[in-house]
Amino acid sequence: MTIFEQRKQSYKKRADLAQNLAAQKLFQLMEEKETNLTSADDLTDPEQFLEIADKVGPEICVLKTHIDILENFTPRIIDELVRLSEKHNFLIFEDRKFADIGNTVKMQYEKGVYRIVEWAHLTNAHAVPGPGVIEGLFEVAKEKIDKGIPRGCLLLAQMSSSGTLATEDYTKKTVEMAKEYTNFVCGFIGVGSNPQELKKLAGISGPEFILMTPGVKLEAGGDSLKQTYATPKDAMEAGSDSIIVGRGIYQADDPQKAAQEYRKLAWEAYLERIK
Repeated sequence: MTIFEQRKQSYKKRADLAQNLAAQKLFQLMEEKETNLTSADDLTDPEQFLEIADKVGPEICVLKTHIDILENFTPRIIDELVRLSEKHNFLIFEDRKFADIGNTVKMQYEKGVYRIVEWAHLTNAHAVPGPGVIEGLFEVAKEKIDKGIPRGCLLLAQMSSSGTLATEDYTKKTVEMAKEYTNFVCGFIGVGSNPQELKKLAGISGPEFILMTPGVKLEAGGDSLKQTYATPKDAMEAGSDSIIVGRGIYQADDPQKAAQEYRKLAWEAYLERIK
């Protein structure tokens, strides 16, 4: 059985294969809640940010944040975000894209205003700096993981923007690096907008890894900033485990209804895949 075929197993079965606590938790959550939708909450007003999280919370498995774009940040925002994640049963993914030497990312993850390791179940990193970026982050997360608190890192193996430098060789080396740190690296960010390239990534990353994909909208196309999009069905058929949707939800007239629609399409595509 090829790696791509192995990835067609149910989330429940793949939870048993995962070596990272956050990956296990997410596979289980998706199976139990029957959703593989990640909502990207990119609103900059704190009240609107939390309002969207509350509205879409029942429909999602993960809420993806860019905490540093929030205006007038206070720790109360994090307290409320954590409360909503517990209320609606979703994981929090801080899309920090760490990309520095190990000692620097350690401080960025643990300290400063945001103290990301304290509340984000998932974060991510570029592979460009080499394994030191993973080792630095893991050094911070290890204490929580040892206590059974899920913490995991997704590596950016591909990017959905046109002209990206994350080409096929980079993707292969990123996957090879991840396999050396399976207690902390829980998966990859791939390109939902390019099913052909996404399928290549799914074909080399084992079933223990979660593959999350931005670049997904109800209709394929692109925007003025060279972001390209594919449909939920296209992304899931190409190997995505969780589609990431931002503006298609939070800019909709009815964000909750939009989330319900994306959830339905992505879940149906998953069920079709595991038949």
